[in-house]
Amino acid sequence: MTLPAAQPTTQDNIYALTEEQLQAGLEALGQPKFRARQVCDWVYRRGVTSFDEMTNLPKDLRADLAGRYRFGHLSLVTSQRSQDGTEKRLYRLPDGQLIESVLMPYGDGRRTACISSQAGCAMGCTFCATGQMGFERHLSAEEIFEQAQRFSADLQRRGERLSNCVLMGMGEPFHNYDNVVKALRLIMERLDIGARRITVSTVGLVPKIKRFAEEGLQVKLAISLHATRDEEREAIMPVNKRYPVRELIDACHDFVRATGRRVTFEWALIQGQNDSVEEAARLAALLRGLLCHVNVIPLNPTAGYGGAPSDPERVGAFVQTLEERGVPATVRMRRGIDIDAGCGQLKSSAEQGLAPLVQIEG
Repeated sequence: MTLPAAQPTTQDNIYALTEEQLQAGLEALGQPKFRARQVCDWVYRRGVTSFDEMTNLPKDLRADLAGRYRFGHLSLVTSQRSQDGTEKRLYRLPDGQLIESVLMPYGDGRRTACISSQAGCAMGCTFCATGQMGFERHLSAEEIFEQAQRFSADLQRRGERLSNCVLMGMGEPFHNYDNVVKALRLIMERLDIGARRITVSTVGLVPKIKRFAEEGLQVKLAISLHATRDEEREAIMPVNKRYPVRELIDACHDFVRATGRRVTFEWALIQGQNDSVEEAARLAALLRGLLCHVNVIPLNPTAGYGGAPSDPERVGAFVQTLEERGVPATVRMRRGIDIDAGCGQLKSSAEQGLAPLVQIEG
């Protein structure tokens, strides 16, 4: 059952406005140009979510702004905190759709937001809870950005800051390409997060990888790979029927040549399926000559997939085999598993009528 939509409002979403648009609105109220800069500083530099907190604005102006603008359109439904400090939030969108986003704190001071780009996902990866849901709709650029903005604002109120952002939540970012790129620019410009601290993960939409290489963003690219041979990859990732492994790797070479940036490959280790030293050797051969890094992580469990995570001995042997063949690899820390906040575990936490998988766009 889909949750009811939020109540309609005539207020504009302030996150959807450029500074120039906000300035035009304020000038229509007879305010000087610098007021727009003051408002933006309060919103993005100080993380306020109430006009009453903007103490250098006249009181009557604050009241007027409160009647005209609202701080985003995401409604928080639930928030869960893991034993390791990871926080997962379930948001309701204005049309009743649900999305999840995650904040991961690290001991070295990093604060990383993992945000969603779609409600559901059309890619159908069998081991991923979001893929098991099916696809509902794309998120707007403002809905993507607001997830990061919410975490940033909360951290600022605690004297911290959002340092990193990864688009590894619900959805395939490159299936929603234009909105994702717009959201990336908003995150960099408004939240002062450098491109090298932002990562976009894709299952491998080859034409969009090539297009992304020409954006000039210097954002990190991560490829969800998980198998070296087409037959095995197609069994768990239907996208491989459209863009086979060799074509995907060629696109990654093109990306490195165009950007000079290293590509990260994500590899979920599934016990007895893709975690042998032989598979690691094939992976090293596949990636030979490519500027890259492999992040391996034992599979996170989901209700709709029967595979099990690899045991530590097989994880260690897999990584050692890669490194012996000149491919740098890291075992990524599993975070938020007790609240289903790990990679591949995000999904709507309420029953919804789910649409069938949609045609993958080239």
